[in-house]
Amino acid sequence: MMRKHTDSRIETPRLVLRDWKEDDILPFAAMNSNPTVMKYFLKSLNEKESLDFYNRIQDEFFGYGCGLYAVEKKETGEFIGYAGFQNITVDVDFTSGIEIGWRLKHEEWNHGLATEAAKACLSYAKGHLSFQTIWSFTSVINKSSEKVMQKIGMEKIREFPHPAIPENHPLKQHVLYKMNL
Repeated sequence: MMRKHTDSRIETPRLVLRDWKEDDILPFAAMNSNPTVMKYFLKSLNEKESLDFYNRIQDEFFGYGCGLYAVEKKETGEFIGYAGFQNITVDVDFTSGIEIGWRLKHEEWNHGLATEAAKACLSYAKGHLSFQTIWSFTSVINKSSEKVMQKIGMEKIREFPHPAIPENHPLKQHVLYKMNL
């Protein structure tokens, strides 16, 4: 079902989660090309891949009325990453679901900002969005993201081999978390 995009703004004590601006594209691309930020993915993204990702984010907002929100520091207005929801596109048995996810610049790690942003997204979803179940998954070695899943109240369901990752790759095995809203 297509829905019109509505302007969204979610505030927390330290963050603003908001619609994307063109000014976000360059810092978004820089974040996605950082090998430390992308160490739990098969590869970093080049500028074109980041632009394509940005466009997919916009398409989801216009198609579904929600998506991955740009995250900025409230104090400075600086873009530091994203958090929010996206449709699961990986061919797994829990597809046709909604995933909560986040990615922040490396300099912003270990300050509780991903947890703060994810909790704000869940609170927003409970009051404004129609889906009932949220999923999240990451490689088993990405303990930081798994801790965020736990801190926001998600329940570990199981581990699974990610179908898009080659056999014997260190990122192949993933953890799957779920939350009912």
